[in-house]
Amino acid sequence: MILLIDLCYRPGSLGEDEFVRPIADIVKGCGYQYEICHFTEWEHLKKDTIDAVILCGTPLKDNLFSEMKDCFTWIPEQSIPVLGICAGMQAVILAYGGSIEANPEIGMTSVRCRVSDDPIFCEDAWIAYELHRFATVPGNEFTVIAESDTCIQAVRHQANPVYGVMFHPEVRNTWVVERFLTTFVSHET
Repeated sequence: MILLIDLCYRPGSLGEDEFVRPIADIVKGCGYQYEICHFTEWEHLKKDTIDAVILCGTPLKDNLFSEMKDCFTWIPEQSIPVLGICAGMQAVILAYGGSIEANPEIGMTSVRCRVSDDPIFCEDAWIAYELHRFATVPGNEFTVIAESDTCIQAVRHQANPVYGVMFHPEVRNTWVVERFLTTFVSHET
């Protein structure tokens, strides 16, 4: 089962339809079951049934999650594969002691890959959709996989199956979510 974490300010907000449901459609289209959980409800889940976690994005001015870092201390403590998307990448970086800084971007941007040996990011460059107010400053535990002219666009943890992307793959780069799932999750779920 793939756990989709809603990072919006409250459970069931309109942001869930815009940022979580499109990821759910990709996951379902790949043949995986999923469950949606608000970030404040992680403690109540049966973690032994989760095969991977995707932390979804939020509306542009919805950053309550960044003030509640304690809700993400589980990320470095788990061996479950994690993909953070936009706000989700920010939550991942904050969980590992990194930081975020003001760097707003809205619209399409060119992204360049910096590595050649990643199972998810095989392209040299691509166009991606951005919608964020903050960029990340990852700690030394992360390898920068991709960047644009303005910020880091993708990272992976050096020891754990943890990724983050600043752009929104649900808009025009669904291959990111698809490859994350096929790389880290068996279809027997």
